[in-house]
Formats: sequence, C-alpha cells, structure tokens
Amino acid sequence: MSYSKLGFEEDDDDFSLEAVTVTDTKPRSFSGFDSDSPLLTDTNGTQYQEEDIHCGNGTMHVAIQGNRSKPALLTYHDIGLNHVTCFQGFFNFPDMQPILKNFCVYHLNAPGQHRDSPALPQGYVYPDMDGLAEMILPVLQHFGIKEFVGFGVGAGANILARFELEHPTYVRGLTLINCVASTATWSEWGHQKFSSFYLKGKGMTNFTQEYLLWHYFGKKTLESNHDLVAVYRENLAKSVNSANLAQFINTYIKRTDLNIVRELDKGKKKNARTLKCNTMLICGKNSPHINDTVEMNGRLDPAKSTWVNISDCGGMILEEQPSKLAESFRYYLQGIGYAVKLKVLGPAKAQEQPDTFRMKKGNPAPVML
Repeated sequence: MSYSKLGFEEDDDDFSLEAVTVTDTKPRSFSGFDSDSPLLTDTNGTQYQEEDIHCGNGTMHVAIQGNRSKPALLTYHDIGLNHVTCFQGFFNFPDMQPILKNFCVYHLNAPGQHRDSPALPQGYVYPDMDGLAEMILPVLQHFGIKEFVGFGVGAGANILARFELEHPTYVRGLTLINCVASTATWSEWGHQKFSSFYLKGKGMTNFTQEYLLWHYFGKKTLESNHDLVAVYRENLAKSVNSANLAQFINTYIKRTDLNIVRELDKGKKKNARTLKCNTMLICGKNSPHINDTVEMNGRLDPAKSTWVNISDCGGMILEEQPSKLAESFRYYLQGIGYAVKLKVLGPAKAQEQPDTFRMKKGNPAPVML
C-alpha cells in the first residue's frame, strides 16, 4: 500500500487519505525467470547468459551472471529442482546482493533437470554421482575457472563434495546444505525407488510430490507454511520433466558413501580421505536431514569444518530463513578471505563497508543461529 498524501485540518480531529493506492502483494512464484529476466536482481547491467556445456557423458546447462573476471561461485541444486527453483528466492534476497557483487555466479544444472528441458535421449545412460561430479571439470575448463567456492543443496551438495575429494585444488571452500555423506537408508531407498517408478510410468503422482516435499521441508514446515509448500507443489506438478527426474533420483539413491574419515593422528592426517577445503555444513533445526549433517560433520577435520544449525527452520533454509543463512554465508566468506568489505547493519539491510575495513583470513568460526 502506498500513500501519496496525508491531509488533515488544523482544528479538526478528522483526517483524510488522498490518492491512496492499494496494491496486493504478488504471490511467490517461479515464473518469468529466463534470459530476459535473469535469476539475480540486475541493478548495474550485470551480464547474464545461459550455456549448454557438453561434458562427455552428458550436457550441463549452466546459467552465468556477473563479471567473469571476479571469483567464481558455483551452485548445484537438489533433486526435483533446478537453478531457478532452488536458488531464485535466496539469491534475490536483499542481504545477498552486496555479497554477490563480489562474485561471478555459475549455476550448474544436472543433465535434463533445467527448466523446459527436453526428454533425455532414449538409451541415454544417466551418470552416477561420481560421474556427475566429474562433469564439473569440463565446465571449469570451458570457462577458465581455476578455483571456486561451492554452494550446494541436498544431492547437489553431495556432488560438490565428491568433486572436491577428487580435485581439491579447484575448490576454495564449500557451503553444503542438507548434505549426506552416507549411502541411502532402506527407508529412503524404498520411497525414492517408488517415486522413480511412478515418475517413469505415470508422471508426477501425489505419492512422489508428498515425498519430495517432505525431502525439501520436513514435517513441521509442511504443516505450518502452507503457502510456501503450495508453490513448490505446483512447480513439481507443472514444471518438472518426470522421466528426466526419475533418472536423477535413481542416481541419487544409488550413491556410494563418501568414505571420508576424521583422522586425528598428525602422521596420518595428510593422506586421510577428507575434504581439504574449509567447509560449512548447514541444516535447519527441523530438517529431515539433521542427523545426516551431524554424522558428516563428525567425519570431517574439525579445524576445517563448521556445522551450523538454524533454529525455527525446516529443510528449505533458503526460503524459510534467508536472513540467517545470508549472515552465516557472509561470515564464512570473510573467514576464507572473500567479501572482506561487507558489513550487515540489520536484517535485509546489507551494505558495503568502506575500504578501511579489513577482515583477517582464517578458518570460519562456528555459528549457531
């Protein structure tokens, strides 16, 4: 609602509103985000484009925004989502705008998962999780990226972690949301297998929708945040290529263990299989994946890992608590030497700090929000 003029008489208790315009708040949706209306807020003529990169065992659809001379920030989405439905809301959040000015963002989409993706060719063998991780390397080579900060959710977080284990020199840091380091449980395997079966034969059924929504949000958010859940429910029903998603889900439930270990013996620590970069694991207090993130954190080097538990939040942290997530991400980036001129004065009021402000490099401190 906007007020053009507030008028009242000096000796009169009555007052009137003139030229009052009432506008209804637009509902949350994923429409209108294409090459003409890019994912991230474009206030300074920031370049935006999308490319298909052929990676040997498939094609990755990559959305790029920003000056390519700046440090690279790579994102990877969860099952049933793409770079728009997974990251649109959070990356358009006001607190994220000054942070994103310091990076060129590369949004990676798994084969056949981007918006309006055609059906994958008949007979196409979908890569396994390690294969999806290896597909990142040709993307880096195509764009000339020497190192990057990774930002992954769910299956995408697992893929980024796999890439770091094989190519640690490319990865400066990882922020992993709802990341799982182990194989699928019997319960998860059963639900996902049925979902994949229905997707192939009947398309997006109610069973598959309900399971994916639980996977994103958890029980508490499903019961309390009906408007947000309805947006994702509609997206699953109308905007997802069911056959392509079935193949991605099959790959995810067949994932192998990351086989990472926390080695405290200094003599063996150098050769231990673990994430070498500074890693921040994040989950919501009511997330269905909280135990998985705790288990993964227990297998990482405590000197290079941080576990963040965000209160009043389920699994979809990017939508439920964007302010707290942006704050955690900012502290993390400052800890590894990025975005050193930023200071947040309050929620949704991020501002750039003068050049005199400096943040020492170092490991990110634990953040409990």
